[in-house]
Amino acid sequence: MSSPLVPVTAAAVAAPERPTLKVESPGAEALRMFLRNPSAIAGIVLLLIVVIVSIAGPWVLDADPFAISAAPFTPPFSAGAWLGTDYLGRDVFTTLVYGGRATLLVGAFAAALSVLIGITLGAFAGYYGGKVDAILMRIMEFFQVLPALLFAMVVVSLFTPTPVTVTIAIGIVIWPGTARLTRAEFFRFRNLEFVRAERAIGAGNARIMWKVILPNALPPLIVSSALAIGGAILFAAGLSFLGLSDPNQMSWGLMIGASQPYVLSCWWAVTFPGLAIFITVLAISLIGDGLNDALNPKLRER
Repeated sequence: MSSPLVPVTAAAVAAPERPTLKVESPGAEALRMFLRNPSAIAGIVLLLIVVIVSIAGPWVLDADPFAISAAPFTPPFSAGAWLGTDYLGRDVFTTLVYGGRATLLVGAFAAALSVLIGITLGAFAGYYGGKVDAILMRIMEFFQVLPALLFAMVVVSLFTPTPVTVTIAIGIVIWPGTARLTRAEFFRFRNLEFVRAERAIGAGNARIMWKVILPNALPPLIVSSALAIGGAILFAAGLSFLGLSDPNQMSWGLMIGASQPYVLSCWWAVTFPGLAIFITVLAISLIGDGLNDALNPKLRER
């Protein structure tokens, strides 16, 4: 006797499920590439050490960086003076820790100001083009042909040298590079299909600029912003070295400038703040290179 026929259902003949491919988001891929870069990780570690020491150090030490702690020209690794003293007898380690906070804050805020100015003006120039671009480009060219350090010195000299005036002076002389990069990115994106689609559905210029184009133009701008911090720190140290900073606030540039006449007899008072500036800028440069490798699709494929 034959067995009864069993109806064949669609589920019975359904093909086996195929494994789904998980597509990694661009942000996760960039983060993974960044974390695989040994130089970038080394830069993060160095910068974290500098930032933690500069921020937490003054709370731990709780000392006056301008106080006389020992005899002048005390060499490093002496009792009571790990890194020695300067020509006045001020402890170099204490001044180094306190000077880091002022230097990093001025550099970070000056870079933020320059990025804000550069992105704003560059976005308008690149998006609108025409007369707007021509006017803004002439402004950029004016600031580019000016000697940046000399112009910043004039700005600081016209007002009382304070962290605020130094920050503003640096911010208004280093923004053209970011502006040109932003202008080029907005020129590249403004006529692409997805921007035209937003314009076709009635999106306003403000939405297209800041919510459509800017997020897509961020990768190179992030790299530029990171590198701007290092440039601003060097600029701040240069102004302090020339005496164009708040004399009542310790900074690395002020330490170098004050001890420069005694560099042969008190080399440590110049060397250690110089090394601090070098390590900080090197760490920021390594991070910037790592961001460039991670956010640039062409470099990511290598």
